[in-house]
This record gives sequence, C-alpha cells and structure tokens, in this order.
Amino acid sequence: MEKINCLDLSGQHKQIKQEIFEAFEKVYEKTAFSGGPFVEEFEKAFAKYVGSNHAVGVSNGTIALHLAMLALNIGVGDEVIIPANTFIATAWGVSHAGATPVFVDCDADTWEIDVTKIEAAITPKTKAVIGVHLYGQPFDVEAVKAICDKHKLYLVEDAAQAQGARYKGITVGVFGEMACYSFYPGKNLGACGEAGGLTTNNESYLKHLQSLRNHGSVVRYYHDEIGYNYRMGGLEGASLSVKLKYLEGWNNRRRAIATRYQSEINNPKVKMQAKPTWSDGIYHLFVVTTDNKDAFVKHLADNNINAAYHYPVPCHLQKAYAHLNYKTGDFPNSEYLAAHCVSLPMYAELTDEQVNHVINIVNQF
Repeated sequence: MEKINCLDLSGQHKQIKQEIFEAFEKVYEKTAFSGGPFVEEFEKAFAKYVGSNHAVGVSNGTIALHLAMLALNIGVGDEVIIPANTFIATAWGVSHAGATPVFVDCDADTWEIDVTKIEAAITPKTKAVIGVHLYGQPFDVEAVKAICDKHKLYLVEDAAQAQGARYKGITVGVFGEMACYSFYPGKNLGACGEAGGLTTNNESYLKHLQSLRNHGSVVRYYHDEIGYNYRMGGLEGASLSVKLKYLEGWNNRRRAIATRYQSEINNPKVKMQAKPTWSDGIYHLFVVTTDNKDAFVKHLADNNINAAYHYPVPCHLQKAYAHLNYKTGDFPNSEYLAAHCVSLPMYAELTDEQVNHVINIVNQF
C-alpha cells in the first residue's frame, strides 16, 4: 500500500483540469483578474447553493471574519464570544477589528461550542457570538441563536469548513447575520489560490461589505470610510465556479467514507466526534482522539498513513493571546482535544481500498 496522506488534492485537480484551464482562458481573454464578472458569477451561484440572498467574494476566510465584524460595527471596547476549540482565524477576525475575543469551552462529545457556557461569558461589552461549524459539522444553531436573541447579540456563523453542511435539513450560512467562508485550496470547496466569502440575507450588510473590500468605495476614487483591498481574484472566482458544480458529489463521497469510519472503526482506544441527529456534516476533517497520541500516529505512519493535527494548541493558550490571561485548566474539554486529536485521511478521492486500509490499521492499534 502506497502512502496515504491526510489530504491529497492531486486527484481532484486531475479530474477537472481541462475545465479549470478553460475557465482560466476566459479570465485571460477578459483580463478580469481582480473582482469583476467571474467573481460575480461565483457569488450568484454560491448564494443560490447556500440558499442565501447574497454572497460577497473576498480574498480569504480570515478577511471574511474581519469584514463581518466591521459590517456589524464591532470594534475597540467590544467583546465577541467564540469557542476555544477552533482554528485561530476565528479569533483573528475579532482582533483585527479591534475587539476582544472571549473564549468558551467546547462540548465534550460534539467538540462544538458548549451552549451551556455562553451566557456566563456575556458582559455589557458583548456584541456577538461566532459559532463555528467545526470540521464541517454544524454547531447547535437554534440553541446558540436563542441565547443571542435573548441577549440582543449578533450571531455570526464561521462556516470556513462547512460549505454544504446542513442543520436540520437547512444548508448552513443562512442562520446568523452573516456567515463567513474560507475557500483555501484544501477546503471542500477550495479555490486555485487564496479566497474567501460571506453570505447574508441583509442588503445593507451586502452594500457595506462590498464597499469595505474595495477601499471603502462605491464610486471609483470616492471613499466613504477607511476601507481595504480585500477583493477576490478573477482566476479564483472562475475556479470556484467550476468546482461548485462538483461539490455535492464530493461532499457525499466524504459522508460515505465517514459513515464507514464511524461504523467499522471499533477500537475502544479511539474516540470520534459525536454526530447529533440534527447534523448532516460534510467531514472537511475526520478527527479522532486517543490517550496515547504519539504512539497512535507512529502506528499509522509505520503502516503508510500520514495523519495530521487539527488543532494542537487551543486558542486561549496561544502566545498571541497571552495578554488575555487565560491559563491551562480554564477550558478542559478544548485542552484535552488539542492534546489528543489526530486527523485521519479524508478526501473524496480516497479509494475503497485505501479506506479499508485506514480502518484496519486503526482497529489494530
């Protein structure tokens, strides 16, 4: 058995190489490299796919989170509640806007934001909660939204890993004030390059986001506020339009692989993310935990399986946030997950033979 990587993009790109290159040719013919018609085409298609009124393409997912804060008028002196168990970009969006991220623990079983911890973290400075659809599995949207509604807080969805995931049958990205996406190449829907986006049903947010990403300008050379050069590129938009046509098929293949992992891995030393009945995730990552992580990773490597770690240091213990004075023990579930997490191979192009091998080797540990 050849080496099985945690992620391998080569198979996907071989399938659609001709379509991608033809799309790039069209961008070249129009020389529409920054924003423009190919980004607009993707925005319309992605909004329709999500079920949102509007989509806004930007240059990456971290920027999407930053602009979401700015569009909600969140800044210096404000606080935003986020899970400690997430990729650091969730916190960057808050910090880049000048606000303060306030971390809460994750649930011990689902690994999503612990709904029971949110209200205790609310202060008079709290303006929003960012819920993260972690690893492509939706958080408990209705429970978090009920808290936001009760306390008059904004709800923002971090859907960076969840393009096409469904909560109670509804595609995520339509529940909060807006949702933020990463189209980093390794995502389920990834650009040929860096890209990100937002969805919203609110037209005033749409107009503000479009202005902010374009130097604070609606009319060229007239700048209404301090803005940013955060546009999506034409080549990225064109590649995303091609890939969007295949996304449901790719996601369904990931679901099929995940179902096999969940039903056929029966090693009591390995724990998986709990799947609530309301969740129809897309398995951007398939993360497990085990008490002896180093031995487990070595066992996988000795049998030609390359694992990965998502994420080995929780946000509240990152050096960048030392000034917030969090300490080890504050969020035990997030800390346990960070210290014991291992990501198994997960991408649509995995063959049944490769999936068999991963299952057998994990069960042998």
